[in-house]
Amino acid sequence: MTPQPLTPAPPVTLALVGAGLRGLTYARHAHATGAGRITVLAEPDPARRAAAAAEFGVPPERVYPHWDALAAAGRQADAAIIATQDRMHTAPAVALAATGHHLLVEKPMAAEESEAERIAEAAERHGVLLAVCHVLRYTPYTRALKALLDEGRIGRLVGAEHLEPVGWWHFAHSFVRGNWRRSDTSGPLLLTKACHDLDWLVHLFGRTPRTVTSYGRRGHFRPEGAPPGAADRCTDCAVEPDCPYSAPRLYLGCLGEPRREFWPLSAVTTRATEAGVMDALRTGPYGRCVYACDNDVVDHQVVAMEFADGATATFTVSAFTPMGDRRTRLFGTHGHIEGDGAILRVTDFRTGREELVEPAGGAPEGGHGGGDLALTEAFLAAVATGDRSLLLSGPRVSLATHRLVWAAERARALGAPVDVP
Repeated sequence: MTPQPLTPAPPVTLALVGAGLRGLTYARHAHATGAGRITVLAEPDPARRAAAAAEFGVPPERVYPHWDALAAAGRQADAAIIATQDRMHTAPAVALAATGHHLLVEKPMAAEESEAERIAEAAERHGVLLAVCHVLRYTPYTRALKALLDEGRIGRLVGAEHLEPVGWWHFAHSFVRGNWRRSDTSGPLLLTKACHDLDWLVHLFGRTPRTVTSYGRRGHFRPEGAPPGAADRCTDCAVEPDCPYSAPRLYLGCLGEPRREFWPLSAVTTRATEAGVMDALRTGPYGRCVYACDNDVVDHQVVAMEFADGATATFTVSAFTPMGDRRTRLFGTHGHIEGDGAILRVTDFRTGREELVEPAGGAPEGGHGGGDLALTEAFLAAVATGDRSLLLSGPRVSLATHRLVWAAERARALGAPVDVP
C-alpha cells in the first residue's frame, strides 16, 4: 500500500501588536518558517502600519491603529506577539490573554513588578501560553553549555563571571539618544538591556540566588563629560570628527548595507539616503550630542549574587566596549568553562585536558546567536501542539528572573545587599 503524504499542519495565526524592530523580527521568522502567519496587525505609526500590512498581506479590515480596537474585536488569531514599547506591554497582554490569545511578549516582561505579576496571572487565569522573549535560553550555544553543566562535566557549579559588552556606539544609539535612555519612560538598563543576562545565569544555575547586590552609575554620558567646544548637535559641532560618538559617522556608514539599514538606521529615519540621514540628525533625537541628552540610565553596572549553597555569580554590563558576544567563565569543582558566545573551552581538572566544544551546526544566522529564530519556532510549535514543555520558561519562571532584576536595582539604590523574592 502506497503511504499517503502527510498533510502539513496549518500555520499558527498571529496578531502582531507593534511593528517595530523586534515585532518585525519575530513576525518575519514566523513567516519564513511557514509555521506562522500574521493575520491581524495593530501599530500606531501610519508608515510602519502600512508597510507591515503590505509585507504580510494583512487585509485592511484587520489592520488597527491601536491594540484596544484589536482586542475589542475578540479573538482573531491563535496567538499575539506583544512588541510595543516596554511600558506598554501590560494592557495589551492582559486584554489579549482574556480573549484567548497565547502570548509571545518581548522582554522585559513589564517595567514594574506589579505589572509583570498582572501579565503572569492573566495568562494562568485564562489558560494561555506565555513566553517572554528570553532568547538567550534558546541559542545552540546555550543548549551546548547547559548540556555540559547537566552532564557534570565540571562538577558542581560554584561560580560564574559574565560580561555583556554593549558596545560604545550601540549604547549611544539606544541608551543615550534612543528609546531606552530614561528609567521613567522605559526602565533601568539592567531591565531593558540585561534582564536577558540575569535570566540566563538563573537558567545555568537552575535556581534563583538568595541575595544580590549591585553598583553602577551614569559616569560618562553627562554634560561635564563633553570635550571643550562641543555643540548640542553633531551637525553643528567642531569636534565631531574626533568624537567616538559621532552620529554622522555612525549613521551615514549604514547606507548601502541592508542589515544596518534595518538596524540601527531604521530607528533614525525611513529615508535611507544621505539627505534623509542628515535631515534626521539636524532635527531628531539621534543627532544630539551624547553629552547633551536627557538620559539617566547607568552606563556601567556590576551585579553580585549569592545562592543558598554558597555559589556565587557576578555580572557586568558596560557601554565602554566593542560591540560583541557575551563572555562567560564558569567555575566548577572538577573543571572550568570559558565561552565567547561561539566556542566553549572546557578544562577538566582531573585529566588536565582542554576541549573546544562548538555547538552543533556551527554559528547560526539570525539575531542573538540564533535565539530569535529558535524561540519563534519553539513558541509556534507549543501553540500548535499545546506542549508547554517546548518553552524553556513559563510565566512564573520569567516573573522570578525579573524580580531578581528589580532586587538588584533596589540593592544599587541602597548600596547594600537585598534578599531576592
